[in-house]
Amino acid sequence: MDLPATGALSGVTDSQEARNRFDRDRTLRALRARWRTASLASGWRFPSDWGLPEVDAVCAAVVRQGKPAVGSEAAERALAGLGRARAAAGAGLAETLTDLAALHAVLADSADPTVVDGFVAPDVDATPARLLRLTALAWADVATDQLVHTEVTDPLTGLPTAAYLRTRLAEVYRRAGREERAAAEDYVLLVVELDFSAVDGWPRLTGMILAADALRAVFDGGESVASLGPSVVAALVPRDDRLASRGVALRRAVHERLSVDAQLAEVGSPRVSAVRLPATHELACDVLAGLSRA
Repeated sequence: MDLPATGALSGVTDSQEARNRFDRDRTLRALRARWRTASLASGWRFPSDWGLPEVDAVCAAVVRQGKPAVGSEAAERALAGLGRARAAAGAGLAETLTDLAALHAVLADSADPTVVDGFVAPDVDATPARLLRLTALAWADVATDQLVHTEVTDPLTGLPTAAYLRTRLAEVYRRAGREERAAAEDYVLLVVELDFSAVDGWPRLTGMILAADALRAVFDGGESVASLGPSVVAALVPRDDRLASRGVALRRAVHERLSVDAQLAEVGSPRVSAVRLPATHELACDVLAGLSRA
């Protein structure tokens, strides 16, 4: 008696598995895109710092059997991880919870067959209390720890943190005051901003590591360098006749490092700008805070 070839059955199975993976990836991409759009529309202030790796972890955790849904233990763990990551990146609690509400609104919209236009209106008050609580507690854990244990070095890039640069600037302003000069006469901030809006997951972390390496390579003579946020690094450098050429060298160094990776090449040319120091140290700290969320 003739029997069906084993290879044919295997081929059917492999084809179905590939199709399932394709459908799941498509669902994940669509969920992430709609979530980002809803979050930005509801007030997320800096688009370039929205897409953290934890966002992808949440998307993967909430998609079960091809349909998005929140409520599993894995989804709650992922949301707590995102809450911690948002705090570490400098996002405020209100902004973090509004982002959570955007995700909840997108998931609720996906589950409603009567919705046809795809428009969602995030509402924090309509988000389940349990999700709000676990996300807020995770955010608070990191925010509180940052107040008590301010790290001097960013663990990802190995660069000093913004806290260090604030301290360094205080020294610069004290010296300028003693000499009755403006701090801006002697120093300037060279800032590198990367647009990671087209990149998600681990590549954006690799991009920051490469940008930090470029910063250290160009400014290797004792200048104060720092990581200011999830997409920004900076150097406090003397204002002299080499400033323009060093800015060009920095842009070239960052671009060369990013171009070796196909995904990071999509980031395009890094934005390198010279930021003038304001009149007081307090205002300079405000500048750093703004740059950290650029």
